[in-house]
Amino acid sequence: MTSHLSKTQLPVDLQSIAEENHVFKNWSKTFSCTSELYFAPSTEKQIVQIVQLAHQHKRAVKVFGSGHSPSDLACTQDFHVNIDKMNAILRVDKEAHTITVEAGMSLHKLHVVLRENGLALSNLGSISDQSIAGVISTASHGTGAHYGCLSTMILDMTLVTATGKVLFCSPTVEPDVFNAARCGLGALGIITSITLKAEPDFRLEAIQLPYKFPDVLADWIGVIHSAEHVRVWWFPHTDDCVVWRANRTQKPKQAQSSSWWVERGLGVHAYQAALSVSRYCPTVIPSITKVMFNTLHARALHVVDDSNKVFNFDCLFPQYVNEWAIPWEDAPEAMRRLDAFINENDLKVHFPVEIRFVDEDDIWLSPCYRRKTCYIGVIMYRQVPYGSPVPYKKYWKAYEDIMRSYGGRPHWAKAHGQSREALEAVYPKFNEFIRVRDQLDPQNMFVNNYLERHIVAPQNQQTHSKL
Repeated sequence: MTSHLSKTQLPVDLQSIAEENHVFKNWSKTFSCTSELYFAPSTEKQIVQIVQLAHQHKRAVKVFGSGHSPSDLACTQDFHVNIDKMNAILRVDKEAHTITVEAGMSLHKLHVVLRENGLALSNLGSISDQSIAGVISTASHGTGAHYGCLSTMILDMTLVTATGKVLFCSPTVEPDVFNAARCGLGALGIITSITLKAEPDFRLEAIQLPYKFPDVLADWIGVIHSAEHVRVWWFPHTDDCVVWRANRTQKPKQAQSSSWWVERGLGVHAYQAALSVSRYCPTVIPSITKVMFNTLHARALHVVDDSNKVFNFDCLFPQYVNEWAIPWEDAPEAMRRLDAFINENDLKVHFPVEIRFVDEDDIWLSPCYRRKTCYIGVIMYRQVPYGSPVPYKKYWKAYEDIMRSYGGRPHWAKAHGQSREALEAVYPKFNEFIRVRDQLDPQNMFVNNYLERHIVAPQNQQTHSKL
């Protein structure tokens, strides 16, 4: 066992940004860790110093931003590095529609900076709390049949490798590193800056309408291509769903008329209280779902606003979540099988099952690598702060088994049960990624439990960490 390293043993210029025995919890409070040393650097030079210190003392290093990943991908008991203070704008090219920022900048701040320069990201996921490094390291996504995951927007990036080397990569400079790092899982080094391709700022018009889910499944390809951005929410225990469609528009902004008592009072507080009760009486869950659909979701919704405000929505409260990507032509059959399993096994599960569509790409570890993809996400709310966690493992196992049968690829940011061997089988460039990772981090400085389970081959698990 390596002896504990205290803050007072650090170089003077690192002591001011260090903390001992820092406790980290992710947003959903499903994973936590206590790190020997926590660092909050504000410069690339400090990142280099931290990596060199880790190399000297044989410590593992993991980086985190907002902590939104519902997995232990960012956890470590050695050196934990938060990059929130690395949030500066480095360059903006309005004519080329590009921006270079430090990797710790949150998406919320990036939207403001882009809009000040007449720009916007072409697509977004459900939230913008994450750092830009976090969303690209896991190939996070939004929805849109002709839009790739967020990692497809990367033009170049800079990272600090396990030796403390500052390495620039792009499609023409260190192209293999670039192909691996666009979805690098924090396994290649610490990203310090990123250049992104944007587009001229735009508004979206979004219309959400209720449908019967069997009708949507019967017209699947038509629904996928019925707007630039399409999202489907299915309500288990019913044949109800909603389809959200959004397109670019020149129309003036139009707010969705709503009542606080309906949107927040019922949609958040009453719903959370009802779910807490259902923890002890799960048979009421189908009734809760039907009430919530009929009250909140059976009506048409119409809004026109700045793109990021339309893409994003409130994810409510902490939750267990699982999301996999399968070929979008297989999704209707997969959904029918999931519905049948829920009914045949008398499971009581929460809504929604969220369905989104993403274009194919050429990023080595992107779940959308070389195939047009449907993401299917399932959730079980944890009812924090009302009560204890809900049972979900039987639901999760059945869901994952169904996804595997279609060559499913799990979302990297979310906890999943896929083995390294199974992942290797569905990612044609998996071993190319491993080759680059082994070259950049031969002593496994950036490896943690998550990467040991899912990425690093057993013969290479001579980890740097004390764990």
